Amino acid sequence: MIVLGIESSCDETAAAVYVDGEILSNVIASQSIHEQFGGVVPELASRAHHKTIWKTVSQAFEEAGVKPEDLDAIAVAQGPGLLGSLLVGLSFAKGLALSYDKPLIGINHIDAHLYANFIEHDEIYPFLGLIVSGGHTRLVYVDEPFNHEILGDTRDDAAGEAFDKIGKLLGLPYPAGPVMDKMSQSGNPEFHKFPRSMVNKGLDFSFSGLKTSALYYSQKKGEAFVQENLNDICASVSAAITDVLTIKLEKALKKRPVKHIMLAGGVSANSMLREKVSKLAEKKGLNVMIPSIEYCTDNAAMIAITGALKARDKQFDGLDMKPYARVS
Repeated sequence: MIVLGIESSCDETAAAVYVDGEILSNVIASQSIHEQFGGVVPELASRAHHKTIWKTVSQAFEEAGVKPEDLDAIAVAQGPGLLGSLLVGLSFAKGLALSYDKPLIGINHIDAHLYANFIEHDEIYPFLGLIVSGGHTRLVYVDEPFNHEILGDTRDDAAGEAFDKIGKLLGLPYPAGPVMDKMSQSGNPEFHKFPRSMVNKGLDFSFSGLKTSALYYSQKKGEAFVQENLNDICASVSAAITDVLTIKLEKALKKRPVKHIMLAGGVSANSMLREKVSKLAEKKGLNVMIPSIEYCTDNAAMIAITGALKARDKQFDGLDMKPYARVS
């Protein structure tokens, strides 16, 4: 089976080719234009996708040694995401599918983060997945492909959003999450006790209170103090976020006991979170699946592998499918 994956849900233009269980290419064109604004500007993102999508897909074909006529299916991110950005990828995929008479598969971007784990790990069910990204923090129980039970979801700010917003108020460049992670490795996570929101209230997540706490703390201490102790503050913030995520995951295991757990999404690249989840799995005697760093953030390999799973079950879509910004 040969599947092309296309991802353009936010500010990464990506294309990947899956061939018989292997990802033979995974090309990502990042957009640096948003750094000056401290966040993604939707209109600029969609324009950048227009400029790079053909080159990105062409490079993916070339690296994989595959031609469009060789494809068995074309998988494309359908949502959630920025509508303008999604439209670029979806329109390109439709044009390619029409030109070469290939089946089209719409992919839920959040689902794809989960199934990215099957690029490097055996496909196995049931499992409990913790999806942690800039837009979503979600606990999902999956007993068979695409049969998901959402156990916990985001109430306000997602974990990745909290990292980026707190990093911004600390004066760190966008995206701040990876920078905070690197600085945390040289800091003391017990330097300051930031709040662990909603740890005793179900399985939903809320990080807006942590953001407010970090704001008040930095204002009270002053810029000089913050800059002098930046590594320790980053480590303390990271500890607060990852503690909540790990505690909720352990609670979810009581509700849905499984032998397999997985991390997914951009924040699954966070070193502190990876360590805590690995220790939890060791303590519970569980198999843990954590994607390589290249498959954590937005990429097309996760779209391609998810497309291959859907193609296997003949879950195809028509040319009339539309993008969606959110999922209910």
